[in-house]
Amino acid sequence: MAEAGINPSAELKKFFGFSTFKGEQEEIIKHLLAGEDTFVIMPTGGGKSLCYQLPAMMTEGTAIVVSPLIALMKNQVDAMRGFSQRDGVAHVLNSSLTKKEILQVKEDLANGVTQLLYVAPESLNKEENIELLRNLKISFFAIDEAHCISEWGHDFRPEYRNLRSAIENIGRKPIIALTATATPKVQSDIMKTLGIENARVFKSSFNRDNLYYEIRPKSDVEKQIIKLLLENKGKSSIIYCLSRQKVEDLAQQLQVNGIKALPYHAGLDAGTRVKHQDAFLSEDTDVIVATIAFGMGIDKPDVRFVIHHDMPKSLESYYQETGRAGRDGGEGNLVTFYHYKDIEKLEKFLAKKPVAEQEIGKQLLQEAMSYAETSMCRRRYLLYYFGEVYEPDNCGMCDNCRHPQTLHDASKELKLALEAVKSANQKFKAQQIVNILIGNLTALLKNHNAETLPQWKQGLNHDERFWHNLIRQAVVQGYMDREIELYGVLRLSVKGLSFIENPGEFMMPEEREYEDPSGGGGAQTVALDDKLFGMLKDLTRKVAKQKGVPPYAVFMEPSLNEMATHYPTSIEEMKNISGVGEGKAIKFGKPFIELIQNYVEENDINRPMDMVVKSLANKSQLKVYLIQSTDRKLPLDDIASAKGLSMDDLLKEMEMIVFSGTKLNIDYYLEDILDEDSIEEIYEYFMDESEEGKITEAYEEFDGDYSEEELRLIRLKFLSEVAN
Repeated sequence: MAEAGINPSAELKKFFGFSTFKGEQEEIIKHLLAGEDTFVIMPTGGGKSLCYQLPAMMTEGTAIVVSPLIALMKNQVDAMRGFSQRDGVAHVLNSSLTKKEILQVKEDLANGVTQLLYVAPESLNKEENIELLRNLKISFFAIDEAHCISEWGHDFRPEYRNLRSAIENIGRKPIIALTATATPKVQSDIMKTLGIENARVFKSSFNRDNLYYEIRPKSDVEKQIIKLLLENKGKSSIIYCLSRQKVEDLAQQLQVNGIKALPYHAGLDAGTRVKHQDAFLSEDTDVIVATIAFGMGIDKPDVRFVIHHDMPKSLESYYQETGRAGRDGGEGNLVTFYHYKDIEKLEKFLAKKPVAEQEIGKQLLQEAMSYAETSMCRRRYLLYYFGEVYEPDNCGMCDNCRHPQTLHDASKELKLALEAVKSANQKFKAQQIVNILIGNLTALLKNHNAETLPQWKQGLNHDERFWHNLIRQAVVQGYMDREIELYGVLRLSVKGLSFIENPGEFMMPEEREYEDPSGGGGAQTVALDDKLFGMLKDLTRKVAKQKGVPPYAVFMEPSLNEMATHYPTSIEEMKNISGVGEGKAIKFGKPFIELIQNYVEENDINRPMDMVVKSLANKSQLKVYLIQSTDRKLPLDDIASAKGLSMDDLLKEMEMIVFSGTKLNIDYYLEDILDEDSIEEIYEYFMDESEEGKITEAYEEFDGDYSEEELRLIRLKFLSEVAN
């Protein structure tokens, strides 16, 4: 391919101005220049692109680079043109080009000017493009983001599966496949599908020792994010959210809190996306709030924070997205907010997919959940997942290592779990082994007569969570393996079999609690001021008496709790207390603000910074829609259906509106479902008898004569009329 005696180091200096290669770059380039198939697994920021860019510049002909994103191709073409005096040295060939631009590309290819041609997999598979490229001198094929080939990869693209056939139709040349994330399973999938089973594999370490990994419970996420960014103002940050709506809402909320932030997702037009991406790269904005559409191939070395508002769908996604931090070797902080409900939500999305895809998706989600919930070193867990052994017990750069849990010896429990795997003939996944240990007889276990196994119900002294934790630890420490091909079936290793015969010590940390988050993980926990709470409660009764309404119609207890935690001292801050809003803040807020101000001064209290967080004015389009729809007297069932909500969800939204001080008139609906006497009876109960306005107490009071939904609707009417 290349002339003998060419020195890649000299060419590196000539084309790119660098004096030395990073890691195995030089070895990879020499291997490709020798005409050999090459497979590169190199973490984000390791310099993958150079491994095909430099050989392309050093060889005669055109290198074909397959890449999945138009933005990524544009970036790289611009970069290559910056290094060369000829614009035609690199081109994109995809659906975004005009006819005139396509003619220019074809002309430069025919004249041998173009040394790098970037194509999307769809473009390479088109017959007309195969015909065009078949008549050119091709130097080699580079398949970037090669994990897209595998259904086990985090960003599977079906069109990547056809690349082998397209390459053979054009004319087989050396292939270099590159990815930043590949588990052993994904690695073999890529090589098999591309037909490069004999390629030399260059695998760099996945360890990035400048990155700090942290998982926080998902509570008051927006406040925590704003606090974090305000404390680190001016630092480049990326925040990932799973939905476009959340991206838009969060970007706006950051802006009103004085943070330079822009949204980025596939729903924005191409011009806006490019503009926002360029603003981030040129540091006109500090923060990009994005869906996963942002980041592939974005070369910004000084990203200091990568924050996940939601847990990603797989550890590959997580690793690739977090890998965008600290590429310059400087600090990189990775903060992920986690709650198990996020995983459940993602599992529901999988339900619409084919069964095989569901199985793969669930397995990937389980791995992500295990990582989030584990108490072991996160770096060790992550590297194990990518087939790398990390020896130190404490990396010092993850929340679990900096704040370790108490260790206890669980050798008896490990022996029991290993014996259960063995007795069940190594054909079950972790969940089934746990079910055997705690005696949960599912249909699958019944079919296999699992209740006859000697380990049946032998683990009842621990809960399900404990056993899942133990199995995770056992897998990472090599006592058993998960068969990925069989969707996670557990197999015993030689080490595990040996432990059954000769048990030793097995030290295991307690699990962290993410089920019911009550605070902000790494954020400072703010405690309720009981004395102030009592004073606010008394004031609520006093104001209620003056207004002739029950106390909960002024402010409900959760709102008083929040006031006694955050000490709001202005109408603006009072509006941000949940269940208050602008209407109630103006109507009832003044005496409460005065009380809190005096209390703060007398007791010399440092108020938590969280309270400076501003909420969005008219944040919810849904709120406007609900107010307008009830004004138009639309049936609630129709309103719920139009917005894809259950009746329960609709009522929650309406309660938020009314509890925050805005009126909703739903008389028209109530008159359709209840007679006048019933409405009056329930209304009077909420006015005269209910102390806290609780629905459970109302249900008991009426002995089940009215449904929970009916009671909630009357409470809405009551609060709308007397409290707002």
